[in-house]
Amino acid sequence: MPMTFPRLHGRDDELGRIDRMLAELRTGGGQALVFRGEAGIGKSALLAHAASSADGLFLLRGGGSEGESTLPYAGLHLLLRPVVDHVGDLADTHAETIRRVLAGSDPGGRFAVGAALLELLSLLGRRTPVLVLVDDLHWVDEESRDALSFAARRLAGERVGILAAVREPLRVPAGSVRDVAGMPHHRLSGVDDEAAARILASTELPRHRYAPVIEASRGIPSALLEIGRGGPVGAGPFEADLAALSERARTMLLVAAADDTCDTGTILAAARRLGATLDDLREAEDAGLVMFTDTCFGFSHPLIGPAVYRGATFARRIEAHRALVDVLTVEADADRRGRHLAATTTTSDESVAAELETGVEHARMRGGMAAVADAYERAARLSPAPRDEGRRLTSAARAAADAGQPERARQLADQASALLPDPADATWSAIVRATLAEDDDRPIDAHHTLVGTAKRLAGAAPRDAGRLLVAAAEAAWAADDPDKVTDAAELAETLAVPGADQVRALATAAGGGPAAAVAALRALLEADCAPVDTCTDVAISLRARARSASWWALLGEHDTARAEALELVTEARAHAATGVLPRVLAVLARAQLRLGDLGEAVTTAEEGLATAVSIGQRRGIAEASGVLAVVAGLRGDEQGVARYAADADQSSAEHAAALLDLGAGRLNGVIERLACAVDVGLVGLELVPDLIEAVARAAESGDSVGDDVVDRALANLTTWAAATGSAWGEALAARSAALLGKAEFAAAMAVAGQAGAFEQARTELVHGEWLRRERRPARARAHLRAALSLFERHGATPWAERARTELRAAGERRDSATTAPGADTLTPQERRIAALAADGLSNRDIGARLYLSPRTVGYHLYKAYPKLGVTSRGELAKLELMA
Repeated sequence: MPMTFPRLHGRDDELGRIDRMLAELRTGGGQALVFRGEAGIGKSALLAHAASSADGLFLLRGGGSEGESTLPYAGLHLLLRPVVDHVGDLADTHAETIRRVLAGSDPGGRFAVGAALLELLSLLGRRTPVLVLVDDLHWVDEESRDALSFAARRLAGERVGILAAVREPLRVPAGSVRDVAGMPHHRLSGVDDEAAARILASTELPRHRYAPVIEASRGIPSALLEIGRGGPVGAGPFEADLAALSERARTMLLVAAADDTCDTGTILAAARRLGATLDDLREAEDAGLVMFTDTCFGFSHPLIGPAVYRGATFARRIEAHRALVDVLTVEADADRRGRHLAATTTTSDESVAAELETGVEHARMRGGMAAVADAYERAARLSPAPRDEGRRLTSAARAAADAGQPERARQLADQASALLPDPADATWSAIVRATLAEDDDRPIDAHHTLVGTAKRLAGAAPRDAGRLLVAAAEAAWAADDPDKVTDAAELAETLAVPGADQVRALATAAGGGPAAAVAALRALLEADCAPVDTCTDVAISLRARARSASWWALLGEHDTARAEALELVTEARAHAATGVLPRVLAVLARAQLRLGDLGEAVTTAEEGLATAVSIGQRRGIAEASGVLAVVAGLRGDEQGVARYAADADQSSAEHAAALLDLGAGRLNGVIERLACAVDVGLVGLELVPDLIEAVARAAESGDSVGDDVVDRALANLTTWAAATGSAWGEALAARSAALLGKAEFAAAMAVAGQAGAFEQARTELVHGEWLRRERRPARARAHLRAALSLFERHGATPWAERARTELRAAGERRDSATTAPGADTLTPQERRIAALAADGLSNRDIGARLYLSPRTVGYHLYKAYPKLGVTSRGELAKLELMA
């Protein structure tokens, strides 16, 4: 049955080519084109588009059929009958040739027929542009194809176009492609995933089923529609091939379609139980209906398997599934056996439901979290007891959430809650609904769901109530609402539920002072119940581990956060846990950003954003957009900030705008945006260095901010850095203290590299600015050049421009050397010690900074002086050296 397409998706190139062809043939640019591709790929739909676009053209339509493929000139007979009245206008020789073709008589040589056809088309084209459409060219008889090919090579200057479609590679007449070689060919491939999804949107297929259908269909539009609609599948171009098979060969294909894997051994073993043999498989292979790749057996076209399965009677399908159940006996195939057993079951059956549940782990390893959701949902539908059905539906919802199927997960969770009236059964349902609310960027809704359920459970199930309150506290923290975290802690203590100490630790981490918050967070990370298992009991461990990775970032341990996030990305992909991937990628992107890898952060965040958009996960969109907005702010990209900040979380949007202001020198804007960061706990500490830099630069212009705000900000940052022991934090605290004149820049430079390349460049910049103001331009230029190089590498345009401006103010000349003469001969240790000495530090101070004895420092300076051509510290200060 030919397919109809209300709209062609994924064919913009082909549609454009057709439209250009039609426009050109109207002005004498005659040409021909053959669309090639497998059955159902959309060749006929493109020809239909050409016909519907042929306003003002004279249409000639023809096509081939298998039954007439051996009848000479049958194709031309069909094509030319509508223009028989025009034949008399041809020269006598050509007219006679065409009349003989139409009469079914021998027209003479093929050259004569081709010449007569060309003359007739040219005659028609002189009156009205002509478009010839020929479908199923592979079934057009050889003689007619020769004539069309002859004419197609001679259309230049004519107002005639020939557009044809030919199938490949299944069972087309030998030489058919060679015989139309006179026409240019365009091979059609399957549409991309985005276009495939748009095609499936015209069906009633649930969105969570799109991915496997797209994969199975290979992007073939007709297969997408047939499989997506789920109704009877017409065999279409394969009907005759299937009908010609023996009964046993059709049995072999039915078993293969029922199994829907490429496990040749299992398919053969099951088919043998129904009387089919390897010879029957060979029969199907000879018919071009199946193929083998290595040891993998599959159908040659996506439409064949569904056509075979849905074309069989219900009784025959059950026989095929039972045969597969009988041969799938090893434990590794428990999920497949359960699936086939379910297909043979027509009523509720707890034993079958239990077997499906038993095979869930194998399903996960084989097909990821979507397969787990499928297995649990099948088990739920076969469960006789409502409570078991509700429990399994909840498990299906949990897996669907992880698989990136939020709509399905919500539906399953709603169905489950109606079947679990007993509060003691509601724990997992509440966690799933809260997880979905968080994914939808509604953490306060998640908090309310969890708290409400915990209150109901406290008497009958205190342990579950404690777990829910831990999750509730985490949700409130994610919402930047420390008061609600505290409320959860007080409720846990009032109810005296297990885990109350963890909830209190979360409250301290979310709203306590820096030292207390750090201690609480470390306790949570180091606890035996660390937040994957009995501490939070969040249903999906990958999500809880992602939360832990983000906690490491709050401790300034960005290397640890990055390592854990990278591991989680690998696991999420291995388990096809698409719903978890945006969260994990966001954690990874933030770690990369904090470590100064702006390019990697953008790549990671863009992947997270694309994934979140594809599954409609608002929280993932907000987190990825937040990273991209901050990077755009650092790079001075106002359009990028506006684009991403619109979807970003509020904190990131404000930070991005502040960075944009900081780069542009709009310091008051920075201060207004970030002053509130002083009192927002660990989350706000990463904003403090930007606030302090803005305050310090504003002070140079005579502006000021209340000392209490600035002092409190610096104290919090310094306390946090000391409490965490974070080298990253130490570097930022040292720079901030130096900017406010509370420490030496030499101290900041000694640890600048610990904060990553980008932050090091910022420290080089502010140090260079300070040196220039102190009238030490030579020393300033060395640091400013280093900053400029790093900023340019990261595309941080406003920061690079600021470094250039400072370099010019420091007397930069086009031919200035980048380093002091002889500096390239210094060892790394000699270079660092010489630079610190040039900054005015004594041997004792340098030794304390680098954990060396003063004597060792003196030795290194003794070695460095002759290399640099100096004899004293005073001369060192005039050189351009960098620590």
